[in-house]
Amino acid sequence: MHYLLFYEKVPDYSQRELPLQAAHRDHVLAAVAHGDLLLGGPLEDPVDGANVLLFRADSAVTAESFATADPYVVGGVVCRWHVRPWRTVVGREAAVPLPS
Repeated sequence: MHYLLFYEKVPDYSQRELPLQAAHRDHVLAAVAHGDLLLGGPLEDPVDGANVLLFRADSAVTAESFATADPYVVGGVVCRWHVRPWRTVVGREAAVPLPS
């Protein structure tokens, strides 16, 4: 199954995240290397501090655990986050592919 992790950052995130960027990057790259985190990045138009991360896992616990350990969350750069299951049905990586 796929899970989307949504982050909402504090209004002054661009300054507050600077001292945490290296630790956050290490956290992200470890999740990618482990195979849990597939894609992630900021939303645009508008640029408002929102980010979305895509996980492939057996349960939402993987994305939730990632969030609770993320230096941006721990350090208060992310003010709110939530995880939603995403039932992907089309594409090579679909978790529940449509029948042929």
